[in-house]
Amino acid sequence: MMRSNEIQQRFSQIESAIHQAAQRCQSAQAIPMDLKDCIQQLDQRATQARSTLQSQDENQIRQCVDDLEQLGDRAKDACEHSSSNVDGELRNAIMQAHRELSDLKHQLH
Repeated sequence: MMRSNEIQQRFSQIESAIHQAAQRCQSAQAIPMDLKDCIQQLDQRATQARSTLQSQDENQIRQCVDDLEQLGDRAKDACEHSSSNVDGELRNAIMQAHRELSDLKHQLH
């Protein structure tokens, strides 16, 4: 498993991408409600996950990242299935957060 400081560093990047997506979602017009809900849930869960990721319990950390990655999948799917209401910067922020979560998940398993 990755070292704790590596996980913290990676998660900080992920959290930043998620917060960026959440901010863009709040300021964007005519965003589909399911996409907005997914991003808000992902943002809230990422904030809650910070304390879990500081623990030394590898199973808890893996489960937390798995849960976040599933939310990231939902956000990505909602983004891909929405019409052209999603601007390029928001789409990029969502895709980046999803990629980073997916990469971290694969490194932990």
